Amino acid sequence: MSRINLNIESIKELQQKLSALLGVSGHEEEVRNFILDEIEKNNLADKAWIDPLGNVLAIKEGISGQNRILLDAHIDEIGFMISHIDKNGFLRFVSIGGWDNRTLLGQSIILKSGEGQIFHGIIGSKPPHITTIEERKKTVDIPNMYIDIGMASEDEVLNNNINIGIVGTLFSPFVEFPNGMIRGKAFDDRTGCNVLLHTMMLLKEKEHSDTVLFNFAVQEEVGGYGAITGAYRLKPTMAIALENTTAADVPGIKDSENPASIGKGPAITVADMSVISNPKVNKRLIKNAEHENIQYQFKKPRYGGTDAGKIQFSRSGVPSTVVSVPCRYIHSPTSLLKLDDIYKTIQLIEAFIRNPANI
Repeated sequence: MSRINLNIESIKELQQKLSALLGVSGHEEEVRNFILDEIEKNNLADKAWIDPLGNVLAIKEGISGQNRILLDAHIDEIGFMISHIDKNGFLRFVSIGGWDNRTLLGQSIILKSGEGQIFHGIIGSKPPHITTIEERKKTVDIPNMYIDIGMASEDEVLNNNINIGIVGTLFSPFVEFPNGMIRGKAFDDRTGCNVLLHTMMLLKEKEHSDTVLFNFAVQEEVGGYGAITGAYRLKPTMAIALENTTAADVPGIKDSENPASIGKGPAITVADMSVISNPKVNKRLIKNAEHENIQYQFKKPRYGGTDAGKIQFSRSGVPSTVVSVPCRYIHSPTSLLKLDDIYKTIQLIEAFIRNPANI
């Protein structure tokens, strides 16, 4: 990524690399090390560092520095933490972040041991052939599930440095579909990280008036904690959280209930469960999108919540909004999105920074 050539292939390549990284909330080391390395080796910022909580923070100075624009994307993904190891080697677990329990049974899982070794497993429960009809009608709760990693005893598990407190998540390979769609794990929110890194590459080659701040934030899925500390440290005057958002353009959903659709460009939030988007920030987004002829849509309120809800409270207040790439099946074993929507989101954020519409 020496000289930026914004194209679908570059976006796909980075998305695949980011998706493959394991970074459950509170255990994001693998992701933040990758991101900091990309920033440093490509000289994408005037300053970049890791803060005490684990955020990757970066600053790209503007010519005037009148505004300090924060771009935030979280690096963590939802997952599981081992809570008990039974005598036969089966693992009990608790969730980290919000899973739909209906999707979990029979899924492949990856765990990282205390020594950093990857182990594969399967989520199981009482076999369906020995359950009653009434039992099969009910959703199985996580306390009634276990992880099978093929080990036969507690000692065997412990000897492999798999202890209470280690984390993992569901495993899904990255696959490209023939029409520019891709599927994979952790698109929420490695997609936002992709947008931020490509934006940094674009800004490396273009002058911009405003100073741009970047927070690749930890622990969004468990409370937005990285957004709180990152915004406090960077002192923005306005902010945009870059996210994946639910695309419910699927059978059985009314148009009025669908937050966003795949293939219609970035979704600009007007309100969600965590923030009422600042009208002035949204106006700058919209005017620049129209000036540059960039397709966009509005995310229908008021679904979900993002880091913007935490950033807006920083210090004396930060006018904030959210721009999202629509994605089907987030918070499930695998997600599906369109590469062109990422492309257009990068275009929109870069135009917002340059501000050719002079808003």
